[in-house]
Amino acid sequence: MNRIKQLFEKKQKNILSIYFTAGFPHRDDTCDVIRELEANGIDLIEIGIPFSDPMADGPTIQESGTIALRNGMTLKTLFAQLENIRQDVAIPLIMMGYLNPIMQYGFENFCKQCRETGIDGAIIPDLPFNDYINEYKPVADKYDVKIVMLVTPETSDERIRLIDRHTDGFIYMVSSASTTGAQKSFDEKKQDYFRKINAMNLRNPRLIGFGVSNKATLDAAQANASGAIIGSKFITLLKESANIKEAVKALKEALCK
Repeated sequence: MNRIKQLFEKKQKNILSIYFTAGFPHRDDTCDVIRELEANGIDLIEIGIPFSDPMADGPTIQESGTIALRNGMTLKTLFAQLENIRQDVAIPLIMMGYLNPIMQYGFENFCKQCRETGIDGAIIPDLPFNDYINEYKPVADKYDVKIVMLVTPETSDERIRLIDRHTDGFIYMVSSASTTGAQKSFDEKKQDYFRKINAMNLRNPRLIGFGVSNKATLDAAQANASGAIIGSKFITLLKESANIKEAVKALKEALCK
């Protein structure tokens, strides 16, 4: 069984997923970041594929992608780094990146490499849902790569239910229609949106991302979904800390405040 499915069958609440950009702050940090996060109890990891035009990302993740590209990170390099990751890492791993570099690599080749290296799913923010259904889903299913779709406060109920019917992993629930970035709290409007989606009783579990950075936002996300996704906050800590271990320690401390 796919590790994403295993995780959500075993744990229905308080799941914590961390996003980081592969090749940041240094090109060969990827596997060390993954291992340190797993060692500190993280449930799921999203590995960012750096791209030169990341339209959904805020300045923090954009900067990390620019540095990673400058460091020489490519999708081919990333798969090479991950070649032996399943020798000592058991938690689900997901690739997150834009369609352009994946298409340049070749979508079927991408899915095949995911299967061979132990990657369980992919989040492609700019993949149109209709294209996913008609062209990409059969290929992803062939290699058991779960394609995770995003919903926002602007996504219609009809589209949300369509996504829920045609995906089989989890739904990435974006906290707002803006770009990524840490927030101190979620206002009542965002929490109304969380509660509305929660009341839809969707088939797939949901994780809330964009803006989760402290105890208040983490608690709000976990109260209204299966868990939360943290990205920009961890990227900032990787940049500011002396090493990966210190960055993970600082993240755990930030989530208690």
